Amino acid sequence: MSGIAGALVEAWDELRIHKLRVLLALIGVAAAVTAITAVTAAVQMLSQGMEEQMERSNGRAVTLTLSSYPNDGVVDADSLAVLDAAQQVVLERYGITYASRDAWTQMDVRFPDGTAPVQVRGVDADLGVMNRITTEQGRWFADSDADAFAPQLVVNEAFLERLGLADLSSHPTVLVGEGAGVRATIVGTMRDEWEQAEPTGFVLFDQLSRWPLTDAAYGLQPPSLQMWVPPDQADGLRRAVPRDLNAALPTWRSDVWSNADGWSTGLDGAARWVALGIGGFALLLGGLGLLNISLVTVRHRIREIGIRRSFGATSTRVFFGVMLESVVATVVAGLVGVVLAVAVIKNIPIDRLFGTALQDSPPFPVSAALIGMACATGVGALAGLIPATVAVRVKVIDAIRY
Repeated sequence: MSGIAGALVEAWDELRIHKLRVLLALIGVAAAVTAITAVTAAVQMLSQGMEEQMERSNGRAVTLTLSSYPNDGVVDADSLAVLDAAQQVVLERYGITYASRDAWTQMDVRFPDGTAPVQVRGVDADLGVMNRITTEQGRWFADSDADAFAPQLVVNEAFLERLGLADLSSHPTVLVGEGAGVRATIVGTMRDEWEQAEPTGFVLFDQLSRWPLTDAAYGLQPPSLQMWVPPDQADGLRRAVPRDLNAALPTWRSDVWSNADGWSTGLDGAARWVALGIGGFALLLGGLGLLNISLVTVRHRIREIGIRRSFGATSTRVFFGVMLESVVATVVAGLVGVVLAVAVIKNIPIDRLFGTALQDSPPFPVSAALIGMACATGVGALAGLIPATVAVRVKVIDAIRY
């Protein structure tokens, strides 16, 4: 241990003496390590952002969507009640805790400029967690809202603008449904999915059946059932759920679709390797600069090396002493590069890149820092290998005469 410590101290002292010579090369190494570490960490963060965007559209991994249709094509309130009861039995049997019915329908809304049909989705409160739904104002549905004395809506910004409102501070209500209509309360707003979007909204599925909210001409449609299941159980549940439901309802046909089919963020392929290749090339250039400076330094230290060898310094000690100069230098540069990478990654405006903040923001990956330090150490070892070999091959008598 004393020999290793002595070699490290000696290497650090030599770096202090030749600090101006190695500074420019180390700047290149630090910049390359910053690039490699930041790219590795950014890919993980961007993958998380892309994954959350996909989950807002298709549900979390893995979400199974159960679709059921009557064989005779006849759908009425009684058959929907039987379907709902059978679905609840299946959910309890397999311990599925997050599930939501999902039905697209249409209802008439009394806007200040007249009555207009609006497309709405009848869902359950669990959909907010399953699809990472976030509201710009107000809130998403709670389980207790199913027992409210008036229907509640979560609408998009276009819906609110057509009502002539800018926010929910006035606790707005709106008449919906046919005939005299039912007064519904708007409890939350969501961002428009695109510019010039039409008014749309969400309503709890249980409230659709309690009040005449939908257009009768639209007809009754059996809702699909979205289920968030563990990935390791998805394949088994994908076969078991429709089998059990078809057995319980022989006059219905049930099918299951999984959002895991073709699930990919697309950031783990060529783009990542291209970025890492650019960082690796920059690191190689920094290493070549350090190698050149180390060779020049060794040529100027031949007399010193010869004197040390004459006083008993072994070839091994001389070899590792010279090589550790480059290793210590690049390790210091690597530490600086990792610190800079952390600062850069922590200040990336994720909300501007994806339109919303990450709900599950990943911590800075330790693997990215380790990769950066490993690259810096490896380049230092390679840059010091040739000068160390040159130093070992110096003959004592020739070095003293030099």
